[in-house]
This record gives sequence, structure tokens and C-alpha cells, in this order.
Amino acid sequence: MYTFNLLKKIYLIILLLAGFYFSAEAQAKQVPDGGLPVKYLKYYPNPASSNINFEFLGKYETTYTISIFNFIGRKIYESKNIPSRLNVELTDFFRGVYVYQLRNRNGEIVESGKFQVVK
Repeated sequence: MYTFNLLKKIYLIILLLAGFYFSAEAQAKQVPDGGLPVKYLKYYPNPASSNINFEFLGKYETTYTISIFNFIGRKIYESKNIPSRLNVELTDFFRGVYVYQLRNRNGEIVESGKFQVVK
């Protein structure tokens, strides 16, 4: 019994660390000249309680896909061919930290970030 609970905790920690690794890797992408990462989206409010808005700052393509993952890396939300301003209702989201990923038409992550849901 004790061994099973310990294995469950270790598995949860591994999933959590993997989620942070992929999030950090996506956020570390830089522009070719070695400058700061390009920001495509503005998202607000953060922390959010009932909904969160994603708004493009400049370059926008209708082929972008946005995905939202919970802290253990499970995909909670996905929207393809998103508009220039997207409102996501958080009624089915639990309290906690979430990671979003913006992907281009080739499936490459062009931006990633995190936000908090408080209820």
C-alpha cells in the first residue's frame, strides 16, 4: 500500500516536471538576431476567475492554434483557426496554474506562457 502511494507521487512529480520543461523550452525561443522572444499575444486578466482573453499584438494569421494545459500537462482546451481576439470561459477550469501554447500551421510552438485561475 505504501509503495503504491509512493509510486503515484513519483509519477505525478515526473509529469509536473515534464510540463515545466516543455513550457520553459517553448518560452526560450528567440528571434534570429539573438534578441528577446517575440510576443504575439497579450492575455488578460491574470489571475483570471471567469474568463481570459487572448489578443494578438501584431502579426496575426488565421491558421494559428491555441492549446491550454493544466499543471500536469493534460490538454484542457484547444481552438484552431483562432480569431484575432479570443475569449475563453473558465467555468470548467479548476483553480491553479495553466500553460498556453500558440502554434503555427506547421505545428511549431511560436509562443508559450502561463496564467493562473482563481475561484
